[in-house]
Amino acid sequence: MSRNLDALFVQGVSHHRTPLAVREKFALDQDGAKSLLLDLHNFPGMQECMVLNTCNRLEIYGLADTPEVANGVSNYFCERNQIDPGLFNRHAYKQSNMDVLKHVIEVSSGLDSQMVGETDIFKQMKEAYDYARNAGTTGMVLNRMFERSFHAAKKARSHTAISKGQISIGNVTVNLAERIFGKLQGSRVLLVGSGEVAEQTAKALYSRGVEDITVTSRTYENALQVAKSFGGAVIDLADFHKHLFHFDIILCSTSSPDIQIQGSEIQNALQKRRGKPMFLVDVAMPRDVAPEVEQLDNAFVYNLDDISRMANENLEQRKSEIAHARQILARQAWWLWLELRRRSVLPPGHNH
Repeated sequence: MSRNLDALFVQGVSHHRTPLAVREKFALDQDGAKSLLLDLHNFPGMQECMVLNTCNRLEIYGLADTPEVANGVSNYFCERNQIDPGLFNRHAYKQSNMDVLKHVIEVSSGLDSQMVGETDIFKQMKEAYDYARNAGTTGMVLNRMFERSFHAAKKARSHTAISKGQISIGNVTVNLAERIFGKLQGSRVLLVGSGEVAEQTAKALYSRGVEDITVTSRTYENALQVAKSFGGAVIDLADFHKHLFHFDIILCSTSSPDIQIQGSEIQNALQKRRGKPMFLVDVAMPRDVAPEVEQLDNAFVYNLDDISRMANENLEQRKSEIAHARQILARQAWWLWLELRRRSVLPPGHNH
């Protein structure tokens, strides 16, 4: 089996060069990402592959027979998901050989994240890798690449302070809510979606004195489990719209492809609240809250890009730590490259 590292590639879209409205068009749900992975593994010329699918990025990692296979993967992805190839080419990035190693290490460490230094991406990448490995779509090269990237990420975090500060959606949400409402005791919270982000945000709000937390979700059992953790209540997903006016803070994090909260619904809720503001945090991809809600008086809407800007407010203070982390990770990428070269079947003296 050829292990030509010239044909090692990554391609995808992320927050760096793709606006939120366009990222929504590329968004996949969990099942969609798994299906894409299995289909890519059967793509002609593909030896190894992995798909990383998060709220801010969709990336395809692969080792192919030849570098040209990566171009075919781009066209296949667009055709498969009914995406304009021109749109993909305008916003996607494509990297090969050693640049892939640098990229994967910076992604796993959180340096490439929209909220620089956040730790969720490490877990997301590890879960994606574990799934791919168990599905048999990775091999010697990608296995070594990802395992070493995880080791490098841990080293960067232990030797620098890149993760210092408020760099989680939950913490940023709490601080934004305090700017709007002051003290949060007595605030009523609705979680639309019951995943990990919802649970972490509820935990952060609960730690600041919020005791009235209601959960609604497509899966009632999941909603009940989250609600029980905070002594909260559950509303059926089909019924929560008519109760919106009760809530001061609404966090939306579903995986639905459709808008969950329309502008007219918030407008009606605001009228019933008699001038009391509503704070909506929409971290879903695609978005759960209709864009027109942002135009309503007393409706404060923050999406993923807004939350990330807030999280990076202290970025200046961490620039020296980030530079130090990049040095550590660059060395790790070089050592990994040399190791993979030694294990590959490239002819001696081959240059890139």
